[in-house]
Amino acid sequence: MKFTTARLCGGKALMAVSADVMDIDMDKAEAYVKGLGCRVSSKDDMMMIFDWNGMEVTWYSQGKVMFFPLEDKSLCIKYATEFLEAV
Repeated sequence: MKFTTARLCGGKALMAVSADVMDIDMDKAEAYVKGLGCRVSSKDDMMMIFDWNGMEVTWYSQGKVMFFPLEDKSLCIKYATEFLEAV
């Protein structure tokens, strides 16, 4: 899986953007993260926000995943790959 990354929020957040066109089923994604024991704070057809591993994660149906706070690009891509490959 190929990604580009973007720094957001003054460099305290990273977003991995999939190079592939994706259409994630957010209900399936929600079931996956709840299975990990995560608390989902917001969800609709386009995005979901949840707490994971001490970070706030925003997962978009287009295959974007944002982690806050996170500054390590390689970890950003690793974590995003794990989430996207799970669904």
